[in-house]
Amino acid sequence: MTRLPLCRAADLGADAPPPRRWLVESLWAERAVGILGGEPKCGKSLLALDLAVSVASGTPCLRRFAVEQRGRVLLYAAEDSLPVVRERLDGIAAAAGIGLDSLDLFVITAPALRLDTETDRGRLEETVRIARPRLLVLDPFVRLHAIDENAAGEVAPLLGYLRRLERTYETAVLLVHHVRKGAAKLRGGQALRGSSELHAWGDSNLYLRRRGDSLRLSVEHRAAAAFDDLFLGFPCAGRPLALAIVDDPAALAPPQHTAPMTATPHQRVYDALAAAAEPLALAELRTACRIRTSTLCAILSALTTEGTICKTNGGYAVIR
Repeated sequence: MTRLPLCRAADLGADAPPPRRWLVESLWAERAVGILGGEPKCGKSLLALDLAVSVASGTPCLRRFAVEQRGRVLLYAAEDSLPVVRERLDGIAAAAGIGLDSLDLFVITAPALRLDTETDRGRLEETVRIARPRLLVLDPFVRLHAIDENAAGEVAPLLGYLRRLERTYETAVLLVHHVRKGAAKLRGGQALRGSSELHAWGDSNLYLRRRGDSLRLSVEHRAAAAFDDLFLGFPCAGRPLALAIVDDPAALAPPQHTAPMTATPHQRVYDALAAAAEPLALAELRTACRIRTSTLCAILSALTTEGTICKTNGGYAVIR
């Protein structure tokens, strides 16, 4: 039987690779795997796309964090339609002052991708082998499998597969994931939905939490110090829609999904949907517009019949 390899303690590190550098300074380490976690409708996908645009273009993420390792980005957005992904990328590119057509950014357009099936794992690995991305973005984890997320024995093989992609093809992997309900007071990693394997897996992890009119971003790294939490928001109303760092949260404009009360109920509903970054659920619309449920349902029915809005799995959205 072949023995395991040995090395004298004094010789450890003699052939070690150079210290890990940043892919995006202070946000994501080079070749790091990790989680971008947060509550529903808190801008997780927008932040993931901002990172994707930055790495593909070499422009600072959130207009502040320098990209040290520019390169190709491969993106799979399992929840959003391709036109919505395009619109968001256009907005972020515009905020960065670049053209989308200049980016080395590719979108996987397959209608489904299941990491718990051997066939799809093979297809994804072959795509990564050919494309050789610097960053692979998978959004969100819940749409990529049919396993029990609370069972470590089922989660670990999927995460191990993604780790193998990183090591084999030298690509960073960003996995968008949700947090548990009622976990607002927990630390970011502890709040992640499912097995603790998800938190332990990450080399770089980002967590978004809603705080009033702004979003609070927390960062953690396995092998580097993290900066203090900072605030993100949409300081400028209208398009392009892109997250930005807010140095003074008190100066934020009112939430974009909250329509002025002087408008008619019909107009308030439409304006709230038009300004939202993601589809809004019935409860979110009722809160934003302050309209009785029966009235709101009637307005949504009318707007849908007109072809102005549509209903998706995540809620209601304006047809662009």
